[in-house]
Amino acid sequence: MNSVAIGGPGTVTEISEDFWDRVLDVDLKSMVFISKYAVPEMAKGGGGSIINISSVDGIRAAMTRNIPYAAAKGGMISVTRAMAVHHGRENIRVNCIAPGMLHSSMTEAVDDRKREIRRKLAPLGTEGRAEDIAMAATFLASEEARWITGVLLPVDAGLMAAGPQSLLNNILEDYEYK
Repeated sequence: MNSVAIGGPGTVTEISEDFWDRVLDVDLKSMVFISKYAVPEMAKGGGGSIINISSVDGIRAAMTRNIPYAAAKGGMISVTRAMAVHHGRENIRVNCIAPGMLHSSMTEAVDDRKREIRRKLAPLGTEGRAEDIAMAATFLASEEARWITGVLLPVDAGLMAAGPQSLLNNILEDYEYK
């Protein structure tokens, strides 16, 4: 499993080249080069499963201004699909999980007001936990998922399924679309 991430604020006009390089190195390049050395060993052993942990920020522009993180996570999704195609005949399955708004060590600085808004955004009305991602990864790594490869699985309480109107309704509980 490839699960590593750093990020930080910055639009395309605010970030430095050094910060861009650092985020892409940690979030994307590390996954590519770990896989470069893992895939041949997996192939020798008869195959296996690679699970990459991306983010919903790699699918849709985030509300936070975090361009390097979103670019790296979007790149991870594309590399996952390419690896699935390139290494399927070696019996190597490659899938990607895109976590939604989790409460984790990476988000501990998020204040209670923002956490409440994050909960309200998701159709399930909850904030995710690391265990939610672990359960999805356990499934994708299992024999039950033996025919699944090249898939992006959002684990996000339904956030990616929601359109703008439903997101607005979720945040403004007294708002009714007429």
